Amino acid sequence: MQSYTIGQAARLLGVSPDTARRWADAGRVATHRDASGRRLVDGRDLAAFAIEVAQNGQGGQGGQSGQDEEEPFTSTRNAFPGIITSVRLGDVAAQVEIQAGPHRLVSLVTREAVEELGLEVGMRATARVKSTSVHIDRG
Repeated sequence: MQSYTIGQAARLLGVSPDTARRWADAGRVATHRDASGRRLVDGRDLAAFAIEVAQNGQGGQGGQSGQDEEEPFTSTRNAFPGIITSVRLGDVAAQVEIQAGPHRLVSLVTREAVEELGLEVGMRATARVKSTSVHIDRG
C-alpha cells in the first residue's frame, strides 16, 4: 500500500503542511515513521480521512496541481489531483471516487481501465474533466 509524507498528504487534502502536521499531532490521522524518520500516512487511512475532512468542510481549495511529477501534456485544463476513496467493480464498468480537497469526483470507467491502471483505494490519482456541456446553478 502506498504511503504519503505529511507534505504530500497536505497537498491531497488541499491544506497547508502545518495544518496536516497539527492534525497528525492531534491523532486525527494515523502516521508511522519510515527508516529515515519521516512521518508517513498510509494511503487507506488518508483516503478515509480525506472524506471526513471534506464532509466537515475543513479542506482547502483542491483542483490545483501540487503533484511532485511533471504534468502530462493534455488539452484537458480542469485537473483535480486527489486520492482514490472508493473503487466499485462491476462486470464491465467500474465506479471510481476521488476526493480532491473539498471536491468529491465520481467517474464511471471500464473495469478493464481500472485493472490496467491498478487503481485502488488510497492511491493518488488526478481526475481530469473536459466537457462541452457545463451546467451552472445560481447559488
